[in-house]
Order: sequence, then C-alpha cells, then structure tokens
Amino acid sequence: MRRLDAPPVPLVLILGSLLAFAATAVGTHSNDQLTWAGLGGLVERMVALGIVALGQTFVILARSIDLSVAQVISVAAVMASFVMQGRVGMIGPAVALTLAIAVAIGLVNGLLVVRARVNPFIATLGVGLCVQGVLSAAFTDFAGSVPRGFQVLAYGSVGGLPLPILLLLLLTALCWLVLEHTRFGAHLHAVGGNAEGARQAGIHTGGVLIAAHVVCGALAGLAGLYLAARLRSGAPWIGRDGVYDLQSIAVVVIGGTLLSGGRGGVWGSVAGALLFATLDAMFTMLAVDPFFQQVLRGVVVIAAVAVYSSRSRLLVA
Repeated sequence: MRRLDAPPVPLVLILGSLLAFAATAVGTHSNDQLTWAGLGGLVERMVALGIVALGQTFVILARSIDLSVAQVISVAAVMASFVMQGRVGMIGPAVALTLAIAVAIGLVNGLLVVRARVNPFIATLGVGLCVQGVLSAAFTDFAGSVPRGFQVLAYGSVGGLPLPILLLLLLTALCWLVLEHTRFGAHLHAVGGNAEGARQAGIHTGGVLIAAHVVCGALAGLAGLYLAARLRSGAPWIGRDGVYDLQSIAVVVIGGTLLSGGRGGVWGSVAGALLFATLDAMFTMLAVDPFFQQVLRGVVVIAAVAVYSSRSRLLVA
C-alpha cells in the first residue's frame, strides 16, 4: 500500500528541482544563477510547457490524451503574428481569432474521440498532422511580427513579479479551482476513474470529455500566444521543435497524474514542468552536448512511465 505520510509529489519535485539547480550552479561556479534574476529566469523557462501541461492534465484525467498541442502552439504563434503585423490595434482581433482556432481544434479532437469513437492517440495525432501540413504549406518562415505592446505578455512585470510567472500561477490556480471545486471537475475525475459508473450515475461522459479537449486546445493556444510575444513572431516549427506534445505528457505523469485517468492535479503538472526547466538550465550550466541532452530527456520520459506503472500497481493493491 502507498504510505499515507509520504510527502506530496509537487513538493518533492519543487524541492528536488531547486536543490539540483543550486548544486549545479555552485559546482559550475555559476553564482549569478542563484540571484533572484537567475531564479526568475529558471521559472520563466517553464511557462510555455507549464501552460500546455495544464491543458494536458484535463484530458489525461479524463483518460484521454492530446498529441496535437504542439501544432496548436505553432498555429497560434503564426496566426497571432501574421494578423497583428506589428500593429497594436490588431492585438484584440488576433488574440480572439487565435483562441477561436485553438478551441476549434480541441473541439474536433473531442468529437473524433467521442462521436467517431477514434482512439485518442490516433485522433489527436491525425489532427495534429493535418494542421501541421496546412501550416507548413501556407507559411515557410516567420510570419509577421507582434507589436511591443503585446510583448509585455512575455517581458512585462507586475509589482516586481514577471508577468509570465504571474500568468502561469493564475492559470494554475484557476484550473485547480475548476478541477477541485466545480461540478465539471468532479465529473472529469469520475469519467477518468470509471466512465461506465459515471454514465450510470447520470453524467454526460461524452460532453465532459469533449470539454476537456476544448480546454486543452485553448491552453495550448494561449501558450502559442505567449511564445509569439517572447519570440516577437511566429513560425510553423515552434511547437514541433519544442516537443511540447510529448514533454507535456511526461511532466503531467511525473507530476502524479495517472495515464489511466481519475487521479492527479495541476500543481503536480506545473512542478513537473519546473523539473524539465531545471534540467535544461543544468544542461546549459554543464555545457552538455545538445544531442546528448535529447538522450537525457528521453531517459526522464522513460523514468516517468516507470513511475506511473509503479504508482498504478500501488493504487490497485
């Protein structure tokens, strides 16, 4: 049986990440990384992945998955910069259009899974490939630019706290409130834990699953907007090269959400994103070869699946 006095997974991940970061900074004489600016930079590394992981948590809790998030990020970044073209007056229309497209892609994913009964892995992978194909055919390079006023999303601050960090904290708190203190959150856990039992209890399981995919699409679109502000433009390879699809799944699982659904939460997912950001920062300080970095990330993903399998056996026992 699982120990009842075991520390919560998010706390373990956060403390472990910070200790590893501090030890690497001291060992490599990168003392500037231990300043408030250095720690702020570490947290900002995780913002995009953290936002995507929030959405991925919703679908995984419902015993589904979304492999199209990387393409949604690319679409959002490209469409935002293409529509804005550096004009402040186009920020509103660009954001509205971008989020509408992201929500539409999430809706298509949900309908394919629920109505067409396509396996979530295949459905979202297929949708992602279609989106990437259209995007790559229409855009071959950076598209347009975002105005300085929109770049505040990535570089601004409120009360001395960087705006991206504040945005991630607010989104995490909002998602936590939805999952833990609303009927939708309760239904989502019920559907992921036992879909047939939830159906017999009168829960519209299909609607819950579709809504989870819509939330995931919307948050991936928001992550794309953030990346457009940070990079000052958007390109069709931003999401794909960031491997946000697989990495978001990995951090969600590392954070304690079961792939079999029904158990988990967003704070663990954000803590998992912090772990990945810490690994990237440590690789930079240690000057690890970029190709070997991919190997190490792969090891982490495998370890996450191993942890998931072990946790599943303990919960069943």
